[in-house]
Amino acid sequence: MALGIFNKKNKQAQAQTTPKEVQTQWIKCNSCNALMYYKEVLSQHSVCPKCNYHFRINVIDRMRLIFDEGSTIEHDKNLIPTDPLNFVDKKSYKQRIEEYSKKTNGRESSAVSIEGTINGIETQAVIFDFEFMGGSFASVEGEKIVRAINRAIKKKQGLIIFSSSGGARMQESTFSLMQMAKTSAGLEKLSKASLPYISILTDPTLGGVSASFAFLGDIIIAEPGATIGFAGARVIKQTIGEDLPQGFQTAEFLLEHGLIDMVVHRKELKKTLSDLLEMLTNENKNLFNIKKA
Repeated sequence: MALGIFNKKNKQAQAQTTPKEVQTQWIKCNSCNALMYYKEVLSQHSVCPKCNYHFRINVIDRMRLIFDEGSTIEHDKNLIPTDPLNFVDKKSYKQRIEEYSKKTNGRESSAVSIEGTINGIETQAVIFDFEFMGGSFASVEGEKIVRAINRAIKKKQGLIIFSSSGGARMQESTFSLMQMAKTSAGLEKLSKASLPYISILTDPTLGGVSASFAFLGDIIIAEPGATIGFAGARVIKQTIGEDLPQGFQTAEFLLEHGLIDMVVHRKELKKTLSDLLEMLTNENKNLFNIKKA
């Protein structure tokens, strides 16, 4: 069944597509401090028209931005977290899941698995949403990624993962950390099948996510100004006892030092992805034809 994310009747979903400041009808840019009417920002894909600062956007907005209208199917919605450790810290893990589920229109995971077309090119994707427990990475998220990889291999499609995460989810402890190896092994299978994996780093991409699948892409793209790293700047400074370069965890710094391949403005991202997928998947089709011959 097609996912009705483009349906105008979904008012509750639409209400979640704006930064928190929109509730006052005005948005103050976190970068240049300009005060703007929220519709002006929304018309620019939640990018500041004054300085190009990229506000964080949720899963629904991300799908609207990237996928062709009416083309999306959501997979693995039935996967929900368990509580293997019976974790309790002021609130139980189950209570926290319920609270965040209410905030994110009934979802029970920080990742959404999507199949759809990008300018007509069939693609598998996993999109992380920072609104759900800081986009934290746990058993369900790892399983969704592996299943998306398996679908991509079966259908000979490319895979895109949009990362927006604070890292591994503490409530699942080692179960969460195991997903780093699980997803990395899955991406090795995708590579052996000669299928492309494009990793998109959005603000923020940190912790176990950046230490595993986020930096294993055949092509790694970041949004402008995204914070990307493993540990926080203060922790790193305390550990190494050295002053750190200003902005060393930004997308632009990583691009300058060769750790990522591109920094792409949000309005150009869809075309960039479709161009890359078309080029990479066509190369693979030619390769398969050569092998058959």
